[in-house]
Amino acid sequence: MKNFLLAGLLLGCTAGEALCQQSDTVATLAQRTFQEAATVTKKQQRLWGINLYGPMLLVNPATRELYANMPDSSGHLQKQGDIYVGKLPAKINTANTATQWEGRNWAMIELPLPTDRDERVNLITHELFHRSQPTLHFRLTNPANNHLDKKDGRIFLKLELAALQQAIAATSPAARQEHLLHAMTFRHCRYALYPGADTTENALEMNEGIAEFTGMMICNRDKAAAIKHFDKNLYNFLHYNATFVRSFAYQTIPMYGYMLSQLNPGWNRQLNSDSKLTPFLVQAFRLSIPADVKTAAATYAREYNGDAITLEETAREKKIQEQIAAYTKLFITQPHTELRFEKMNISFNPSNIIPIDDYGTVYPTMRISDTWGILTVTEGALLSAKWDKVNIGLPATFTDQLITGQGWKLELSKGYSLEKDAASNFALKKQ
Repeated sequence: MKNFLLAGLLLGCTAGEALCQQSDTVATLAQRTFQEAATVTKKQQRLWGINLYGPMLLVNPATRELYANMPDSSGHLQKQGDIYVGKLPAKINTANTATQWEGRNWAMIELPLPTDRDERVNLITHELFHRSQPTLHFRLTNPANNHLDKKDGRIFLKLELAALQQAIAATSPAARQEHLLHAMTFRHCRYALYPGADTTENALEMNEGIAEFTGMMICNRDKAAAIKHFDKNLYNFLHYNATFVRSFAYQTIPMYGYMLSQLNPGWNRQLNSDSKLTPFLVQAFRLSIPADVKTAAATYAREYNGDAITLEETAREKKIQEQIAAYTKLFITQPHTELRFEKMNISFNPSNIIPIDDYGTVYPTMRISDTWGILTVTEGALLSAKWDKVNIGLPATFTDQLITGQGWKLELSKGYSLEKDAASNFALKKQ
């Protein structure tokens, strides 16, 4: 077992001494994780002026076994040495997130944890920031930015990120300043193309961007390690994220924030939920954005492989339109199943989603718990733009309260059923 890889081990001694020894090891590793988090947050509490350490849950998503650093309010967790252990109820979705459960606001982190110390601390303190957001006067928001799934939106984001990468690697203040100007020009050009983009991007950057900046800074990497970290993250982002709609902020604000911290440590403590990051950064870096951002952006793009990026995104756009047409038929125009939410709790993968204008977003995988049961999706579902319902394909098998279809299963609560209407669509019925 690799250090800190806790997944797959069960607690208790009923299976013999060997399992009991394994359980002790799991408890020890969990305790070390909590101690590590407590140490780094205390050492770096100057970042926000408070210690971000607080209630934490380490959860194995496969078994739902969990390890906590403090008790819950109802005694659901059992004390084992210096930690608390238990099992997460099926109605609670697992994710790297902040969550209210059993009387506490927890930072939940899925197992296994990264073996690399900096990556592990980055992840944990990102989520600890989320649970501290109300104290720091930051709202928890997670808006979609569907323009970043369109060709020009993606082009100008890629150009901005390329300029930021060059700015971080720059060996002189003048070179860094030039790349920062180019980055912000690409950003302003994107805003000019998509009215309202400045508002939705700002909301996600103030949530996930600032959280990721926090994780980055608490790691306290030196310059060489920081450059390596940003290069690796950006490579993974560009090559393994099919869409940027909900994931771009993990790249932009950590890079801007890292560079600004070198000029003005503690700049982040000037922020709150009403802050507008783009004008804040322009002023902080003393940038003069060109009046004609479109012309300037076209000129600057030559320094960052702009022609190659445009060709790549043009080809992608054609494929995406074909996918949208297929999903529109599957989830909207032809018979399908519609599940309206009553008291929804959802988790999903934000890196591979496809927005469909006016209808919502297709998520390839998701798990939704509600009063009517639990829906597990493995091959796509359409979450409505208002987040009030989800559309899936038609059911194929019915077994008691378990219903399955292509790429999904629905575990219905007692008192609920699926019924077909005159148009051959299925919907929930409460008996």
